[in-house]
Amino acid sequence: MDQIVDKTHRMAVRVYYEDTDAGAIVYHASYVRFMERGRTEYLRAKGISQRSLANAAPADVILFAVRHMELDFLKPAKLDDLLEVTTKPVEIGGARVELEQGIWRGDELLAKAHVTVVGIGATGKAKRIPDALRHIFEI
Repeated sequence: MDQIVDKTHRMAVRVYYEDTDAGAIVYHASYVRFMERGRTEYLRAKGISQRSLANAAPADVILFAVRHMELDFLKPAKLDDLLEVTTKPVEIGGARVELEQGIWRGDELLAKAHVTVVGIGATGKAKRIPDALRHIFEI
């Protein structure tokens, strides 16, 4: 189920024991990990490897770091649930991309987030997203 439809990337994730708390409910930090995977797989589906971005010549290195995240937990996910993580870019600036993400169980939205990532160079400072990379976000 790893695909992009209408500019939204969709990725399946199964809830494992390690993702839950003592009550077999998904622990809040696990949602952040699921969303991180969703953003990574979105780039991969667009043909972009984060490893290649990190291993470029020093002047060309660009990585994406989370600058801001607003996360709403709406309903709990549970052990063994099959979830879908959605990722959709909604705005791009010089050095930033804003994305909407969701975690779904069937038609139920369990968690949603507004995420701002910024491009950073090899020194860790903000860096403008190169035009060659900007086109992948299709906003």
